[in-house]
Amino acid sequence: MDASLWVAKTGLDAQQTRMNVISNNLANVNTTGFKRDRAVFEDLLYQNIRQAGGQTGADTQAPTGFQLGTGVRVLATEKITAQGNMQTTENALDIAIAGEGYFQVAQPDGTIAYTRDGNFNLDNAGQIVNSNGQLLQPALAIPAEASSVTIGQDGTVSVELQAGGGQQVLGQLQIARFINPQGLQSIGQNLLKETPASGAPVVGNPGADGTGILMQGALEASNVNVVEEMVSMIETQRAYEINSKAISAVDGMLQYLNNNL
Repeated sequence: MDASLWVAKTGLDAQQTRMNVISNNLANVNTTGFKRDRAVFEDLLYQNIRQAGGQTGADTQAPTGFQLGTGVRVLATEKITAQGNMQTTENALDIAIAGEGYFQVAQPDGTIAYTRDGNFNLDNAGQIVNSNGQLLQPALAIPAEASSVTIGQDGTVSVELQAGGGQQVLGQLQIARFINPQGLQSIGQNLLKETPASGAPVVGNPGADGTGILMQGALEASNVNVVEEMVSMIETQRAYEINSKAISAVDGMLQYLNNNL
């Protein structure tokens, strides 16, 4: 097969992958705390026909080399962790992180997952859980006689008791930071898990040591910009088309050779 057909084919594959990434971003435009992905491209190995700097004579060297590329591939997808817009909900158990950090959520296997989705509720025991019923960590239980819940910017959780029972401090919410948050692995359900690339979590109180603060009664929206994604989609479509035209052009050249030689 002609090498240029293979090169153009790698371009089609790469642009199709990029379109998948863009489609996933757009599909999650309303997902709370979602961070958009970006496809990272790299060129493939080169055929080195002539080495740059090679001797062309007794006292002369080639100023440039002769290399033929073999195509492109998508090397990685990278999370863009920019802050999403804050949406006020006035729900006492909706919490947004303004700044760096992730909520900690207990998994059924005993491990901890991380999320920016602060849409929390109470289970039948009064414990704070996410939308899938998984416990927020550190675990806190709201007493049945509580008339209101207050969550401070530093994570302090307190309640006002009914019938003039006064205020009671229940505990402290903590959030986790990572040296390389782009290294976290998405596992679905708005959750991420630690990997060797992300490094170990640094857990602390909100507002301390570079972590973000908490905002009660608000949720962080997806950071997907629909206009930007649409522009990227058009760009990807045009790149796909031009690679397809390259295949058509090579096919026409090969047909000409077959018919005329």
